[in-house]
Amino acid sequence: MSPAFLFDLDGLIIHSMPLHTEAWEVYLKRYGIDPGDINSRMHGRRNDQIVESYFGALPPAEIFHHGAAKEALFREMMAPQFDRQLVPGIASFLGRYDTIPKALGTNAEPANVDFVLDTAGLRPFFRVIVDGMQVERPKPHPEIYLIGAQRLGVEPSRCVVFEDSPSGIAAARAAGMRVVGITTTADQLEGVELHVRDFYDPQLEPWINRFQSGR
Repeated sequence: MSPAFLFDLDGLIIHSMPLHTEAWEVYLKRYGIDPGDINSRMHGRRNDQIVESYFGALPPAEIFHHGAAKEALFREMMAPQFDRQLVPGIASFLGRYDTIPKALGTNAEPANVDFVLDTAGLRPFFRVIVDGMQVERPKPHPEIYLIGAQRLGVEPSRCVVFEDSPSGIAAARAAGMRVVGITTTADQLEGVELHVRDFYDPQLEPWINRFQSGR
């Protein structure tokens, strides 16, 4: 059976986590809210969860408004530096393995998925896109990756997930998939079978060749 590749978005296709942090800080300060340790509240969570952690219980429409407004601010801040923030080698890697079915699995909102894939011209590489609004349980729950594999028609054991965060790695492992860690966000990632700095890393292709041959 053919393998499949599944990819996270933030920190994996685009080096975006520092700017997400900055955008949240700017947005929250507009409302007089101290962001505190925003990273501990942000990683592995959808926007609705982040909004509730800062603003408390709100009607769903207000929660959605705050999340959408913050992401609009993020896109505005990212646009001038977009090309510089793409993870090195991602486009050439996707093209080199164009015959392998691929899915995107991300907690991100659809507007951000569209912004990144369309601005970078990467959408044609992905047969399946599963965003945070399509699942009840975001990462670290495995639902996103299990749905991605199901829609690709590939068994989880034949899937390689490319991830940069502990919550994403936990989701992939819980789904029964192999994991390659990209060290854009952290220098060391537990639970991965290979660490690489980006998609140009010379360790990556030999590892994929071994995986494809069943070794």
